[in-house]
Amino acid sequence: MALVKYNNNSINAVTSAASIPSGALVPIKTLTASSSSTLSFVDGSDGVTLDATYPIYMFKFINIHPATDDKAFTFQANASGGSGYNETITSTQFQAYHREDGASSALGYNTGQDQAQGTGFQSMSGLLSNDNDASASGELFIYNPSSTTFVKHFMSKFQDMEAGTSKVSVQLYTAGYFNTTNAIDEFQFKMSSGNIDSGTIKLYGIKDS
Repeated sequence: MALVKYNNNSINAVTSAASIPSGALVPIKTLTASSSSTLSFVDGSDGVTLDATYPIYMFKFINIHPATDDKAFTFQANASGGSGYNETITSTQFQAYHREDGASSALGYNTGQDQAQGTGFQSMSGLLSNDNDASASGELFIYNPSSTTFVKHFMSKFQDMEAGTSKVSVQLYTAGYFNTTNAIDEFQFKMSSGNIDSGTIKLYGIKDS
């Protein structure tokens, strides 16, 4: 039996995958950080599914709190049979921000946070505050990661509280692709430096008809 989250946020129990309606969010795995250096989702390990079962996968990030001030939340992936979390990425990122003191606000492209055939971890957040009340939340979509024909597109949206004398509300949009036609079946999340002090990551599959 599976639990399915519908678009109206109701939760129903279903007895088979065939009875899950198109577009439903199917919970797969939840990981909770506790001074964690990394959090990883690996297909076939510890109840994780990241294969052709679903055409789209979604990660939700809830109250990601860094141990170290002024660091970004990032991710990378491994192609099937690969290691090192160093797949080739081309990406883009822009943000809107507003300071708590109202001194400034802006909308702009983040030149330093994109990659052009890079193999580093891709940032999804800004430089986060580690104040006790600070965190970041958002979501990441991965499209058809099991394809062996096309590159693997991703899009993320994050809202965070950033470091600085006057704290900043920032909304960031990141998108790009893993430039490989191999299936991707492992994802890892970490801070750009230091641990993930606390926070929750939930993985869902989005059912296709």
